[in-house]
Amino acid sequence: MKNVCRIASSVAKGTWKTITLIRLTLANLFFLALLSSLIYFAYMSLNPSLPKIQEKSALVLNLSGPIVERSSYAKAMDSLAGSLFSNDFPKENVLFDLVNTIRYAKEDNQISGIVLALRDMQETNITKLRYIASALNEFKSSGKPIYAVGDFYTQSQYYLASYANKVYLAPEGGVSIKGYRSYSMYYKTFLKELNINAHVFRVGAYKSAVEPFIRDDMSDTVKKSTSHWLNQLWDKYVDDVSKNRKIKSEILKPTTENFLAELKSVDGNMAALSLKFGLVDELATRQQICSELTKIFGENDKNSYNAIDYYDYITTIPIKIDTKTDGVAVIVASGTIVNGSQIRGTIAGDTIAILLQQAKNNRNIKAVVLRVDSPGGSAFASEVIRNEIQALKHAGKPVVVSMSSIAASGGYWISMSANKIIAQATTLTGSIGIFGIITTFEKILKKMGIHTDGVGTYPFSDVGVTTGLSQPASDVFQMEIEHGYQRFVTLVSKNRNITLKKMGNLAQGKIWTGEDAMELGLIDQIGNFDDAIIEAAKLAELETYRVYRIEEAFLSPTKQFFQDIMRQIKISLEFNNLDILSSPIKPLTDQMTRYANLLQNFNDPKGHYAFCLNCQIEQYYT
Repeated sequence: MKNVCRIASSVAKGTWKTITLIRLTLANLFFLALLSSLIYFAYMSLNPSLPKIQEKSALVLNLSGPIVERSSYAKAMDSLAGSLFSNDFPKENVLFDLVNTIRYAKEDNQISGIVLALRDMQETNITKLRYIASALNEFKSSGKPIYAVGDFYTQSQYYLASYANKVYLAPEGGVSIKGYRSYSMYYKTFLKELNINAHVFRVGAYKSAVEPFIRDDMSDTVKKSTSHWLNQLWDKYVDDVSKNRKIKSEILKPTTENFLAELKSVDGNMAALSLKFGLVDELATRQQICSELTKIFGENDKNSYNAIDYYDYITTIPIKIDTKTDGVAVIVASGTIVNGSQIRGTIAGDTIAILLQQAKNNRNIKAVVLRVDSPGGSAFASEVIRNEIQALKHAGKPVVVSMSSIAASGGYWISMSANKIIAQATTLTGSIGIFGIITTFEKILKKMGIHTDGVGTYPFSDVGVTTGLSQPASDVFQMEIEHGYQRFVTLVSKNRNITLKKMGNLAQGKIWTGEDAMELGLIDQIGNFDDAIIEAAKLAELETYRVYRIEEAFLSPTKQFFQDIMRQIKISLEFNNLDILSSPIKPLTDQMTRYANLLQNFNDPKGHYAFCLNCQIEQYYT
């Protein structure tokens, strides 16, 4: 009887658990369905219909925010999150989306021209600008005109504006051209005053990433090297703009005395000077420009010219269905290289390795293009990625690296094993060297009356952030760094077929432009992303093919929705706080924030880093 009762009780409990599980599952599904419906109706109420081009219009490239290789966050619900809080949040413009949109507009009969309205576009590396410029030139080849309008042009904005058929400038505006620079803050004295020990280990006379911790200024060796590649980049900028505007290059490279004399001749009027130099074609108010563009593109019902902005137009482009199966996979590696996985906005070693494995295991993928835009980072994570590239090659799938603005140090480490490396002349690469930094606080703690003591079981048990670093421990770490450097150099020598003797001259942490790297044998070809796709297909012997984009999977749409909302709130708070800061202080806080974010991403398990600091700073022009 007892057994029967126990059995009946077990059956009842099991049945109840099953019912509960079903009930909870159905409740969760109902909740998710309800939430999805609410999100959908909210989105539709905020965005009642997708934009449509009623008649022939100008495509207004009103780019806002930075131009990036890959979005730093998943965008599944970003439009809704942004609409709920503000329409003025900074955007990210994915380079490939921008170029593809311009190319689509070239063939679109509804688009009769382009208007470059770039006042909110952030400063951008010249390598990315040149890729966009190639698409603008393709657009002009169709006979459709390009006009640039602006109250004031920054250096990057003006570079793209120079490709326009006509450049307008506000009568009280100007063109700000300052050249390129590479400046860093140095902390040697600051750390000494705080009684903080920065133990630095490096190999390479040109490895500048550690200089801020051991000097109060840039060394002459690094200054000479940096000046070399900075001038090469600036020469490309000047050559391109002077050719576009049909002006002498000396106008963009004036002496201080000549510039002051010319400015004085126009009574200090920067707009008039820009017109005199031939940088712009006409000084006109917004109303005058609108009137001119209305004559060209026609008038709409808002007393303006027929136009559709970039962010609306991109939503009208139909998704192309490609029936071909065999193709080339594109994997984007953009950011600092970190150990681990799924750190958005960085190159997470494990995550990129998984993407490369997916390409290797997919029978339809016959070749891979790895798009690299990185100053480096974790040496360990770099080797994890390189090993997967080797595995792809062993599986018979060629790999082509397409270098973007920067592929230096760790960025070069993950590139060197590819079948072919393609970079632009203005790409920064090389910086072959590694370093390590250990910061200890025993001095400041002692001064505060805090002491550390105890016992250990190993010769280096006493090493720590509160106890300091003994000389034997320092020797061990330096030997490890030297070993890592020799491995880096040897791998480059083997993969690029460069003798070790020659490596002694082109390594040492020295930075090279793509132009120099081509002569030195560090890369195979000067070209852009399009050239890399063509070369990969050629290596895989594909006459017809499709292009696959392989990206990591992130949160579910529902979780991503709430995460995006929190992100928008965070951005809003940050922007409100920044408004409190006066403009003279903001550049300092921006630079400090960049350094803090950089150090936060240093997570190599052995503390070994292949990172190019000067390459990183070079992206920010002040």
